[in-house]
Amino acid sequence: MFALLLILGGPVLAAGQVQEFLSKAQPAELLPDANRFGPPQGDPPLVPAYQGDTLRGYVYLNSDFTNSVGYSGKPIHMLVGIDPQGTVRGIKLVDHKEPIVLIGIPERRVIDAMNSLIGKDMSAVASGAERPPQVDIVSGATVTVLVMGDSVVRSAVRLIRSGRLGGSGAAASAAAAPSAVRIVDREKSEIRDWESLVGDGSVRRLSLTVGEVNQAFAKAGNQEAANNAETNDPNDTFIDMYVAPVSVPTIGRSLLGDEGYERLKGRLKPGQEAIVVAGDGAYSFKGSGYVRGGIFDRIELIQSGQSTRFRDRNHTRLGALAAEGAPDLREIALFVMPEEFKLDLAEPWQLQLLVQRNVGARDKAFLTFDLAYTLPEKYLRIEQPAAPAPAAAPAPSTAAAPQAATQGQGLAAPQPEAGTLDKSEALAAGPLEEPLWQRIWKTNTLPIAITGVALLVLTAIFFFQDALVRRPRIYVWVRRAYLTFTLVWLGWFASAQLSVVNVLTFMNSLVTGFSWEFFLAAPLVFILWSAVAAGLLFWGRGPFCGWLCPFGALQELTNNIAQWLKVPQITVPWGLHERLWPIKYIIFLGLFGLSLYSVALAEILAEVEPFKTAIILKFVRDWPFVIYALTLLAVGLFIERFFCRYLCPLGAALAIPGRIRMFEWLKRWPECGSPCQRCAKECPVQSIHPEGQINVNECIYCMHCQELYHDDHRCPHMIQVRLKREKREALSSPSMRGDKEGGRGPAKPVITHMGKPIREPTAAGVPTTTS
Repeated sequence: MFALLLILGGPVLAAGQVQEFLSKAQPAELLPDANRFGPPQGDPPLVPAYQGDTLRGYVYLNSDFTNSVGYSGKPIHMLVGIDPQGTVRGIKLVDHKEPIVLIGIPERRVIDAMNSLIGKDMSAVASGAERPPQVDIVSGATVTVLVMGDSVVRSAVRLIRSGRLGGSGAAASAAAAPSAVRIVDREKSEIRDWESLVGDGSVRRLSLTVGEVNQAFAKAGNQEAANNAETNDPNDTFIDMYVAPVSVPTIGRSLLGDEGYERLKGRLKPGQEAIVVAGDGAYSFKGSGYVRGGIFDRIELIQSGQSTRFRDRNHTRLGALAAEGAPDLREIALFVMPEEFKLDLAEPWQLQLLVQRNVGARDKAFLTFDLAYTLPEKYLRIEQPAAPAPAAAPAPSTAAAPQAATQGQGLAAPQPEAGTLDKSEALAAGPLEEPLWQRIWKTNTLPIAITGVALLVLTAIFFFQDALVRRPRIYVWVRRAYLTFTLVWLGWFASAQLSVVNVLTFMNSLVTGFSWEFFLAAPLVFILWSAVAAGLLFWGRGPFCGWLCPFGALQELTNNIAQWLKVPQITVPWGLHERLWPIKYIIFLGLFGLSLYSVALAEILAEVEPFKTAIILKFVRDWPFVIYALTLLAVGLFIERFFCRYLCPLGAALAIPGRIRMFEWLKRWPECGSPCQRCAKECPVQSIHPEGQINVNECIYCMHCQELYHDDHRCPHMIQVRLKREKREALSSPSMRGDKEGGRGPAKPVITHMGKPIREPTAAGVPTTTS
């Protein structure tokens, strides 16, 4: 039902939202001494801020200018105050849906990290005179904070390069054409060995020992991080990292081999470059963030004040380097530049390595190390520039991704009179944005494919359930394997745990202004909700609650272990059970009613769900939340799926529309409930009434009752069927079927005397014995 309504929703423009959030900030919060806002100007809108009649600067919404999609797959909205000279004067976080910040990390820590950008001169960054400033990393929310910081920097650079701040210096410097240009000579191509590539700088190296990193942390004032080294020997290699641009023919052929280089050329689009990053040692430049969020958060490529981080879609793992004499390295990665980031190999650039160490139980400390790269002159040639391009530059492809890292290489065009970005200015500031949800889906193709296959497998299980439940031993392991997949991959790795908050947000959006792009921005959650909506028509809430809920899987698997360890199981008396299961409906209705007043407050009280603690944060959270989740799991060791039965508001939310199901897939015998009670007593969640009918509102579709339905050794009805069949077969044995089949009839009795068979009577009627 939810997916159908999502599909029917119309598109909503994402641009120009600054007025929606402007009321959440006072002028002085974003620009010192400002006391009023003026009317928005241009597109994207820029709001002037005044002190009386004196202009103090401008306020804009970061998401109006650049991509700001965070870990949740949803935009992070921040109001940014910038003065006419291009210096950031204030930042205010006005709206976000980041689960880490909402439920695990204090928002104050994220705000403090972002405040480190206040006072930074972005005009110097826009001109390439300075590197982009880096925000302070918040442990546990690394990707979120990096995205927020990059979004502020990139949006400010794009605004400055558009010339809309009134100053012409940055725009003019960006528009000035050089007298001659240096370009990569693609005609030169040869095969070189590793030693020569490293010797002339074609391959650059960053080598650090554990001791050197310890000293760096100590110098930064974090002795605790310095003491928490990766190894005990300071002479051990911390990282030995190499980088090289393999889209340069000689370097590419040497490191990838001719075949690998040709494959890369076929993959690259015009103007697109690629690099190889390789490393060895105790520290991984890849990390694990790209597994959870699809982004390699430990390395960042920086050039001319712009930067980009690589995503899993840009990455190809290599087994070895082809150059003669190349060392065996633990990690070798081929990264293709995002289409929107135009890396100019003729100009210097650098790869920045983010080093992190644990400090205490939960916090982390961070340092950065730079590996600078300048392409050797032998790969370049000098050309005179072409004639200046006409002002009406062609529009960039609307299919280009929206990352603001593209904004580093274009030439600024004259500013239009209306104060809006025309096509040529958009090219200078970065390509026109494609819908955010399309970009997110493209960067999550592998998780989407895995989820799609998993749903197809589950559909096959349901459609062929009779064939499967007739083999109980196979079925029980199929179910356990699927629940393990749901818990480990869908829950802990992909964080695709559906929540009652999704329902509340959806219902609220129907009232306040529906935007289907908002829901499409989280691909796995959207796919799961679509599958759940379709499943409601066929099976009710059972497919999700019994198979696709990571916390439900965690409860069932831990209870299976408890039963294997002979932990006594408690059967709740039916009368009490009937009075407990409405509690979850009361909780849901309470949250729903509260969401009509305040969604934010309803989300806080939705902490009755332990999903976020146990699945999304993996129990790394403040102790009250952890104790609550562990308590529910502990009770579940004795009462299977205790939380699902009595407290889960999401289960209640799904049970209500689940009543519209169109099919009855669970079979029953006339004897079920009268007199037989076996299914009712063995149902793991007691969803079968003593009278025999199944309460589909409470059923998790574990199909245990269907195992019994077909079992002719446990189900009384099937036992009777089996006994009748065996009796019928006994009565129709080959000896009994002899006359009917043309035989000699039943075997005649054999009479013996003294252990010897007696011959048939003779004609005289006197029996004789055999000799």
